[in-house]
Amino acid sequence: MEKKKRLLEISGVCGIRSVGRIAVEIAREYEEQGWECKIAYGRLDVPEQYQKYAVKIGDRLNLAVHGVASMAFDRHGLASKRATKAFLRWAEEYDPDVLWLHVIHGYYINYELLFRWIKSRPGMKVFWTFHDCWAFTGHCCYFSAEKCEKWKTGCGRCPLLKRYPSCYGLDNSARNYARKKAAFTGVKDLTIICPSHWLAELTKQSFLREYPVEVRRNKIDLSSFVPTTGSFLSDYGLEEKKIVLGVASSWDWRKGLRDYVELSRRLPKEYAVMVVGLFEKQIRQLGRDLPDREFRKEAPNVFCYASKGSADLWCLTKTNNVRELAELYTVSAVYANLSYEENYPTTNLEAAACKTPVVTYNSGGSPESCLPENVVEPGDLDGLIRVIKRICE
Repeated sequence: MEKKKRLLEISGVCGIRSVGRIAVEIAREYEEQGWECKIAYGRLDVPEQYQKYAVKIGDRLNLAVHGVASMAFDRHGLASKRATKAFLRWAEEYDPDVLWLHVIHGYYINYELLFRWIKSRPGMKVFWTFHDCWAFTGHCCYFSAEKCEKWKTGCGRCPLLKRYPSCYGLDNSARNYARKKAAFTGVKDLTIICPSHWLAELTKQSFLREYPVEVRRNKIDLSSFVPTTGSFLSDYGLEEKKIVLGVASSWDWRKGLRDYVELSRRLPKEYAVMVVGLFEKQIRQLGRDLPDREFRKEAPNVFCYASKGSADLWCLTKTNNVRELAELYTVSAVYANLSYEENYPTTNLEAAACKTPVVTYNSGGSPESCLPENVVEPGDLDGLIRVIKRICE
C-alpha cells in the first residue's frame, strides 16, 4: 500500500486563536485530499476535536527557561535546544513531504536548529505564512507605529526592546538580525505566504527577498462563523443597546485598548462598548481610567463598568468557544478593529461572516478586509464615532 503524503505544520498554538484556527483549516484541506496531517505546537491546550493533529513541542519548563533567555539576554528563538532536538527526531521519523511554518516565535522552539534540519531536506517543500514581521527583524514583531526602518539594513539599539518579545536586559538585536538572516536564507524550496499586500511588500524589501512571496488571504471556518442566535443580550439586559465590539487574543496598547475605553466615554448611553479577550487582572486595572464608574462582575467571565451618562464598557475574558464568539459578533451593531499595528486580522473576516459591519483603523493590512468608507486614521476617535453612528442609523 502506498504511503500517504504527509503535511507537518509548526505553530505556536493548535486549534485556538486566529493562528491556531488557520493551521487547522490548512490541515483539513490537505486531509480532504488524502494527506496525513500533524500540527506541532508549543503553547496552551488543544481543543479535543483537534487532538488528532497535535504534537507538543517541549513543556512548561521549556517555556519558562526560554522566557528568561528572552527577557534577560534578548535571545528569543535561540533557547529551547533540548525540546527542539527531541521534536526534530520525531519530525525526521514522520518524514513530511510538505512543511508549513506559522508563528515560530513564542518561547518554544530554536529557529537555528529548525532551519538547519529544513536545509538538510532539500526535497521537502516548505511554506511559511507570516502573521507578523518577526522573521526579518532583530527583535520586534511590528515596527510601523515607531516608524523604524532598521530592519531594511540591520538592527541595533532597538527602540522597541521592551515590546514583545520583551527584553529588559541586553540589546542583542544586531546579532539577532544577522543570525536570522543566516538561518532563514538559503532554503532550496521555500515560499512565503503573506495574508496582506501590506506585509508582502515589506517582505520583498527585507533580506528574505530571495524567496517567492504570495498573497493568500487568511481563511476562516465559514461553517462556524455564521449569524448565530443566543441569549447573551437578554441575559445581561442589553437588548436595546447598540453593541460596538472589539476582539483580540491578547490586548495591549498596540491593539488600541485605551481607545475602546475612550470610545465608551464619548458614545451616548444607547451604545455599549464590549471588549473580548482580556485577563481579569487587565479588566480590573481599567478601573484606574474609569474611577467614576460602577464596577460589576456579572458572571465569572463577564464584567461591566457602568456609566450614568455614556456607553457602558463591557469586558469579557478569553474564550475559545467559537459558537459563543460567533454569537457576540452577530449581536453587535459594529465590529471595531482599533489596532495600531496589524497584518490581516481574521477577526474582521469573522465579524463580516456573521453579517456585522466592520470599521477599522488604517493600519497595516486591516483596511484590505474593510469597506473604504469604514476606514479611519489611527487614533481619530471623532472620525470613528461618525462612522459608527452612520452604520447604526
